[in-house]
Amino acid sequence: MAECEATSTGAGESEASSEREASAPRDGGSSILFVGDLVGGIGRRTLLECLPALRERLGPTFVVVNGENVAGGLGITPKAADQLLAAGVDAITLGNHTYHRREIYPYLESEPRIVRPANFLSIQPGRGACVVERDGVRLGVVNLSGNLYLRAGRSAFIEIENALGELEDVDQILVDMHAEATSEKVAMGWHLDGRVTAVVGTHTHVPTADARVLPGGTAYITDVGMTGPRGGVIGVKREQAIESLLTQMPVRFETSEEDPWLMGVLIRCSATEPLRADSIEQVLMPRPAPTHAA
Repeated sequence: MAECEATSTGAGESEASSEREASAPRDGGSSILFVGDLVGGIGRRTLLECLPALRERLGPTFVVVNGENVAGGLGITPKAADQLLAAGVDAITLGNHTYHRREIYPYLESEPRIVRPANFLSIQPGRGACVVERDGVRLGVVNLSGNLYLRAGRSAFIEIENALGELEDVDQILVDMHAEATSEKVAMGWHLDGRVTAVVGTHTHVPTADARVLPGGTAYITDVGMTGPRGGVIGVKREQAIESLLTQMPVRFETSEEDPWLMGVLIRCSATEPLRADSIEQVLMPRPAPTHAA
């Protein structure tokens, strides 16, 4: 089994000490393992193979994943969503590829544990927030889409107020800000500081190095990265991406299979105050190498 590299936000610490800190039990409180954009079948398999080791090592109360790229790199299907939920994922967030596959439309209405951006149009299928409960802790999960460079029907900064208002009697709130522009994600973190437990950025598929707890107690990172093939270009085969950039012509993209990693963050919630985080730590784990019988 591959080792789980769970790096803390503190500078200058060794990987070994970071692992011990991430896996050490805390007195009281809960924790959230958020896993970044699952890309294709390789991303889904990487999550499913890494999750048992991460549960044993980190002991998260909740597991939340972004699944908007899980079906062939674009969108999500009911079958893929069911597989994630059956594996113990507590909630699934989405993004700009939410409606790529029509078969997901009725599923978004019937399954409360999957959410699409709350600032999509109200007439579009699905909901923007949900509440899941485990071990007596209630976690609200909100999904948002950025407005710069992405098509979202309404302002994320206005609709977040409505989404938060829908969450009743929750202990913690996680917000997935699915956006292209880093400025929007950073601004949302500051906008919600002290009002939610965590704001985690998704969509750009490359993990950023700015994980921290903001002054008001909200854990923040601009992008958690993707769960999928690092050997490609943000998930697709690198030769196809390079060809597209060289020729400026349409190229059919396929999901890469090279060097799959799980990328996410572990958020430790305060044991004494609701809607507060004690820490946020990056979790970077290679897909376990296959074992062959002798």
